[in-house]
Amino acid sequence: MPRIRVLALTATLFIFAGTIPNAHADRSRLPPEIGYNYGEVEDARWAATSGALRAVGNGITGIWGNPASLAQAQVYHIGAIAGVWPEAKRQSYGVGAMDSVTSRLAAGLGFVWSDQDPDGLKRESRDLRLALAYPFSPAVSFGLTGRYLHLKQDGLGPLGQSYASGGLADEAMLEGFSFDAGLRIAPSENFSFGLLGSNLSNPGHGLQPTTAGGGLGVGTRDFVIEADVLADFTTWQKTTTRAMAGAEFLAGNNFPLRLGYRYDAGASSHAISGGLGYIDPAFSVELGARRSVAGDGHTVLVFTVQYFVESSGMTRAPSAAF
Repeated sequence: MPRIRVLALTATLFIFAGTIPNAHADRSRLPPEIGYNYGEVEDARWAATSGALRAVGNGITGIWGNPASLAQAQVYHIGAIAGVWPEAKRQSYGVGAMDSVTSRLAAGLGFVWSDQDPDGLKRESRDLRLALAYPFSPAVSFGLTGRYLHLKQDGLGPLGQSYASGGLADEAMLEGFSFDAGLRIAPSENFSFGLLGSNLSNPGHGLQPTTAGGGLGVGTRDFVIEADVLADFTTWQKTTTRAMAGAEFLAGNNFPLRLGYRYDAGASSHAISGGLGYIDPAFSVELGARRSVAGDGHTVLVFTVQYFVESSGMTRAPSAAF
C-alpha cells in the first residue's frame, strides 16, 4: 500500500477517535432499547442506509446482516468498525473477516465489544458471530449465522430492578447462543431479493429479539436502492414493525455516497441517515451516521475501515465452479 494511503488512513483513524465523547459524563436519559438498538451490529454502510441491505449487502456487512450475501461475490475482506451513540452513552468496537475466494462455502467471523451507559445502566456486551453461506447458483445463495452473546449489566435503567433495565452485579446477566438464517435471490444483475430471520432459537426477550424480514434491491453497479421491512416479535409488548429504505451512488468509481430512512413502530420514531467514503482496490474507509427526527432524540456514528486481501494476490480461486 503506498505510503500516502497509509498516512491518510492513520490520520482518519485519529480524527475519528478524537470525536468520541467522554463516555462517563452522566447517565443516559434514553430508554435502554434505543441505545441497545435491538442487538444489531452496524458497520458504516449499514448505518448510512438505515439497515436497508438485506438484498444488496455484501462483504463483512454479511457477518452481521444477511449471511447469504457473503456468497454474492468472490472476495476476501478484513475490517474494523467503531461506533458511538452520544445520547445513549454507548461505544462499540469490533473486527470482522470474510472469505468467499478460497472455497465455495463462504465464511465470515466477527466480534464486537460494546459499552452502554457506564454511569447508569452499566451494560457491557461481547457479541461473537460465525456466518456461513453457500451459493447454489450465481442467482441463489443461503446462509446461516451462529451467534454468541455475553452481556453484563451492573446498573439500573429507568424501569428500576427489572429484566429490561435491572442489573446483576459482577456476573453475566445473559450468556447464550442463537442463530440467524438468510436467503438471497438475484434473478438478474439489476434486481435482488433478500430474506433474513434473526435469533430464530426464540430466546423470548428483547436482548436477543426474534425478527423476520426482507428487502428488495434494484440498481446498477454505480447506483442501487433498496426497501426493507421486518417484524420484531419480542422487544416490545406486541409484535412491531420497522421499515427501512436506502440508496447508494458510487461517484467517480471511488466515492460511495449513501442516504437512508428508518421508521420504528416500537419506538415510535423516524430517522434519516447518510454516509460517504473512499473505496480503493486495496482498502476502503467509510463513515455512516443516523439521526432520529421524531421520537427519542439520538444519533449514531459508525466508522469502518477494510483491507481487501484479494487485491494482494495472496489468495487462490476456488477449484469448484457452478
